[in-house]
Amino acid sequence: MRKFKKQKLFLLVLLFPFVLLVISFEFWPLFAMIHNSFLADDGKTPSMIQYFTVFHSSYYLQAVQNSVLISLFSSVVSIIIAIITAYSITRFSKKIQDRMLMITNMTSNFEGIPLAFSYIILLGTNGLFTLLFAELGLDLFADFNLYSWSGLILVYIYFQIPLAIMLLYPAYKGIQKQWMEAASLLGATNVRFWLHIGIPYLLPSIVGTLSILFANAMGAYATAYALVGNNYNLLSLQIASLVASDVALKPQLGSALGVLLAVTMLAAMWINNRMMRRIRRDLS
Repeated sequence: MRKFKKQKLFLLVLLFPFVLLVISFEFWPLFAMIHNSFLADDGKTPSMIQYFTVFHSSYYLQAVQNSVLISLFSSVVSIIIAIITAYSITRFSKKIQDRMLMITNMTSNFEGIPLAFSYIILLGTNGLFTLLFAELGLDLFADFNLYSWSGLILVYIYFQIPLAIMLLYPAYKGIQKQWMEAASLLGATNVRFWLHIGIPYLLPSIVGTLSILFANAMGAYATAYALVGNNYNLLSLQIASLVASDVALKPQLGSALGVLLAVTMLAAMWINNRMMRRIRRDLS
């Protein structure tokens, strides 16, 4: 018994650096952000002025609205494409599947400034494809503006799709071949199998992935900043401009917006949790 207690104490000592790391880089900044959001601009006086400023400013409310809309739209489009693509990957041989997953994994890490710069080179005002189609007399990109809502949507969808594929692909592996054979023997077509068995089985994974994509898009900063700068009103861009700007430095207001961003993500996770519980209850 004494030896067991010593081993347990030893394991707790080994775990201490990890706990310290989590507290230092996750919980402490969170507590500091919440604390700063309840301070006035002088950084000392307790006040609710920052939240009053946010909720009485159409400019900041528009930033929240834009971020939610672009995150929701890009997530829904990405999840639809990923559902089809992940299923298509499972139809290939194991060797080709591994290669496709490797490419997908590499693509999922291609975001931020390099991704925005690549799109500027290809589809910007003087981009390669823009000038090429103009020379060919094709007006495919005549009305397309990369530095606008449509451009942001396109870039967000691009870096969301590989992540969605990586998250959904393992779920398809849970669909056993015997299920399809049994459904076929009972007279069910391939469409009916997916409508009544396949999609309901995948639904919890789809809902969970959609929640992750929404949170990923809400917190995206580098890609949007490199593409549109401060020309488009997004919540993540407003937080960065208030915390790190040389012109309008208001860290307390930025902290309040950060808390609002965190609350939005927690609300999305709560809705996702409720939906997954209901789906599992309906399936059981």
